[in-house]
Amino acid sequence: MNWKDEGYLLSKTNFSENSIIIETFTLDHGKYTGIVYGGSSRKQKKIFQVGNKISLDWKSKGENQNGYFTAELIKAISPIFFDDKKRSTCIRSATSFLKILMPERQTNKKIYNSFDKMVESLELINWINLYITWEIELIKELGFEINFLENKSNNGIINKSSEINDIQNKIPLLLMKKESKSYSKKDVLEALNFNKNLILKNIIIPNKLQFPLFRDLLTKYFN
Repeated sequence: MNWKDEGYLLSKTNFSENSIIIETFTLDHGKYTGIVYGGSSRKQKKIFQVGNKISLDWKSKGENQNGYFTAELIKAISPIFFDDKKRSTCIRSATSFLKILMPERQTNKKIYNSFDKMVESLELINWINLYITWEIELIKELGFEINFLENKSNNGIINKSSEINDIQNKIPLLLMKKESKSYSKKDVLEALNFNKNLILKNIIIPNKLQFPLFRDLLTKYFN
């Protein structure tokens, strides 16, 4: 079985002296894992940095069997933000979510395209807003529809909240003004914690998964 596709590198581990096992999230084939012979060589090493966008050629003896990749670099994402700890951590946070939440070999072009768009937007000033919005889109696409509600109190103040699985939560200010380029660290922290709470309660805890370390690290930058 052979195919060619584009994708993002989610993780890599050593396999032998010169080879690695990589996990990728691809446009037309979903999350795929395979061996790259010679992937740890000096010539190829720069290709396989988590978050990089790569062109992939997959070969295996059968559809459900293990196989191997050959790869070429499309765009080096990680080196762009090498000196920017916040954005670098953001990339690792997003790829960690895809690694643990996406099912093997199931195509989801909507999530792929939203991730692709988010990564391309990391150089913008409001990059963290866009990342937080991406997390909300990921939650929705995984089957947890979020309903945004407005309730008027006795004094006429409109309280905005979200409802998921019949549980209401106050909507963070950043999510209500997500197109704005002006925000405080408090706004960001509130939104990150809001998303974390949704992901933990509805996905991580029920499925006995481990919440990504890099996501917690990203939150710490805004404490």
